[in-house]
Amino acid sequence: MDFLNGEVLLIDKELTWTSFDVVNALRNSILRKLKLKKIKVGHAGTLDPLATGLLIICTGKKTREIDQFQAEDKTYTGVITLGGKRPSYDLETEIVETYDYSQITESQIAEAVRKLTGEIDQTPPMFSAIKVDGVRAYDAARDNQKLELKSRRVTIHQFIIHKVEMPNIHFEIKCSKGTYIRSIARDLGLELKNGAYLSELRRTAIGDYKVDDALRVEEARLLINEA
Repeated sequence: MDFLNGEVLLIDKELTWTSFDVVNALRNSILRKLKLKKIKVGHAGTLDPLATGLLIICTGKKTREIDQFQAEDKTYTGVITLGGKRPSYDLETEIVETYDYSQITESQIAEAVRKLTGEIDQTPPMFSAIKVDGVRAYDAARDNQKLELKSRRVTIHQFIIHKVEMPNIHFEIKCSKGTYIRSIARDLGLELKNGAYLSELRRTAIGDYKVDDALRVEEARLLINEA
């Protein structure tokens, strides 16, 4: 493997790891292996710490192709939980409002999903890495500051409900670059006049790259050491 000229590594990111944790772990392994002081290593699309799944890591000259990977459609599976609102739209923050979901039917869920499929305008979560006037949205959110986040046009190619086990909705989504699945969870709750948040998320594909072909971080580090 030629890490300087460039390699593309498919990583199955584990729960609680940040995307930068993965980059740093692999960079350190490559530096030790090649006895270098620096090398370019980057990822092609952030996964939140509470998400698992496919992360594309590029090294050396392959980092020039990161934008191409980021532009690919993404596929996710996960669970949306009804009955509560969380500021982060996921498990990072506590529930601030609760709702009765007992009267929600599967046909209502299907209609809400239909409305959230295709080209839609989506507002990113306040707990996100988006910058407004040089300030990260999640930094402002944690300091109880309010930023105005503009909506963006995204495409939800597929929004499939695999199973409903109230209050949990098991789904699969294929979407365009820039889509926040946490915002999809929030918006599903709004369509149902309820609260909803993302309780589980796994990225299964980026374009033609599949998580089934990916390595865990420790497996990748072993591969680097043996290269």
